[in-house]
Amino acid sequence: MRKLVYYVAVTLDGFIAAEDGTFDGFIFEGDHMAGINAEYPDTLPTQFREALGLLDAPNPNPNFDTVLMGRNTYQVPGGLASPYAHLRQFVVTSQELDTPDDVELIRENVAGRVQELKEEDGLDIWLCGGGKLAAELLPLIDKLLLKIHPVVFGRGIPLFDGKADITRFKRTDARLFESGVSFMTYERP
Repeated sequence: MRKLVYYVAVTLDGFIAAEDGTFDGFIFEGDHMAGINAEYPDTLPTQFREALGLLDAPNPNPNFDTVLMGRNTYQVPGGLASPYAHLRQFVVTSQELDTPDDVELIRENVAGRVQELKEEDGLDIWLCGGGKLAAELLPLIDKLLLKIHPVVFGRGIPLFDGKADITRFKRTDARLFESGVSFMTYERP
């Protein structure tokens, strides 16, 4: 069965974005960028992958073939209509959205639909954000990939934004970069 992997940048105080949904406070320069992007090139927006020549790589999607986003993550300011065209894209929303044909909306029974996706053949499913969706799907999340940035936002969108039961994960990997970013992997025991 495929895993649902919550892969996201997070501040020291547990926020994945500022209150307005932006994330300019994160560190976008340093040794962590090359290291993490080399291992997870499938998480870069298609437009950046094209510019870096990654679409022609021998294995352009080594980890994920599907991405799952909440509406706010999909509609991040300055966002693209089809940000991850190299992946199967799903947006969870109860609102009407004008999306291209390669972006599928999930409007109801979110957990049921995600469970169906997990049971399909293929690579893992990337839960790209946001915090409300992550809290709702916590019982289905198999793995956390957290890029912990050495910054504090004070307020913002929490990593898990909503009621969630206590859930334990086991740290399975930890990498520290000179930039100050820590890349932590946690999995269900």
